[in-house]
Amino acid sequence: METTTQPAATPDSAPYESTDRTVPTRARERAAYDRALVHAILDESYVCHLGFVRDGTPVVLPTLFGRVGERLYVHGSTGSRPLRMAGTAPAEETDPGLPVCLTVTHVDGLVLARSAFHHSINYRSVVVHGVARPVTDPEEKRTALDALVDHVVPGRAADSRPANPKELAATAVLYLDLTEVSAKMRTGGPNDEPEDMDLPFWSGVVPLRKGYDPVVPSEDLAPGIEVPDYLIEL
Repeated sequence: METTTQPAATPDSAPYESTDRTVPTRARERAAYDRALVHAILDESYVCHLGFVRDGTPVVLPTLFGRVGERLYVHGSTGSRPLRMAGTAPAEETDPGLPVCLTVTHVDGLVLARSAFHHSINYRSVVVHGVARPVTDPEEKRTALDALVDHVVPGRAADSRPANPKELAATAVLYLDLTEVSAKMRTGGPNDEPEDMDLPFWSGVVPLRKGYDPVVPSEDLAPGIEVPDYLIEL
């Protein structure tokens, strides 16, 4: 069975190299290539959006993902379009894969300015360009699926039944290495024009935060099974 080569470990202090695709055309001062920052933004997000071209038309799909070091994993049914496309290549190519653009975004605040033009949001985002390829090694596939579960709720993979052979056969996993990557952020208040400062309109930021309500146990949960510590900590 073919084994995919994991990207070499890189210290968090080493930034990602910028490329033509990772340098924004607007607000370049908001772009960042700090590796630890990129990891933090990715790890805090539950859902990514995976963009690719299908039959000459752009397609963007929301999906779960997980990160292991410098590699991202996304999964789906073996019959899903992007999973099938990543596993096939034209006859003249020997390296199958699917060119993709993967993005995540956090909205941290609503920025209300005195003028409609300067309304904005405070956000943190990451954009990853690359080629997604299928995971073919069984052990890496299990590692990837554990990472997907733990990405949503850390500690959950060890506290649930792992996928059985039938489930593994029905599940496809793609990997995308973090090579061509950038983060972009906006922070702070509104950028009002000097001539608008005396207008009689409220101006400022409405902060947003993520929170969780109390857990709701399954109605058929066996007696004596308590809420696990990792959920209490969450």
